[in-house]
Amino acid sequence: MSSRFTAAAAPASTDLGAKLVALAGLGLVGYGLMFLIRNFTGFIELGLTPEHVGGTPEQIRAFSPHLYYYISHLQVAVAAFIIALGVAVIALAWRGIRTRQRWALWTAFVAPVIAVGLALPLHYVYGLATLGHLGLIYLDAAILLVGTVLAYKELAR
Repeated sequence: MSSRFTAAAAPASTDLGAKLVALAGLGLVGYGLMFLIRNFTGFIELGLTPEHVGGTPEQIRAFSPHLYYYISHLQVAVAAFIIALGVAVIALAWRGIRTRQRWALWTAFVAPVIAVGLALPLHYVYGLATLGHLGLIYLDAAILLVGTVLAYKELAR
């Protein structure tokens, strides 16, 4: 299809599905930004407490400044990858799904599913699976799923 494709030419359910997938991508960008900001303002991730991680930021830094900086650098790296994934999902939705590209739909869906599928289990194993910590990711996953289903139904026609 032409790069001059307009949203008006897309069937309503494909367009709505693409917009919901893009919203899920925006949610990832927002979550990544919160993650990044939290690293420098509170250190401990959203929805977790010093009890979850074994100490306050000050206690961790006092115990081992190198460990504190290592954790901080990991949190910044994770934030960067979450933001980048969100940007990719937005682009795939806006320029791929809306132009009825099945590969874009599946890529926009599968990439975050892989990320969450790999990241989520240890949250439960380590007792970090609080609703305050994972709730926004669950909401984002639900938006992504609904958008994918709506777009897929239209693409299957």
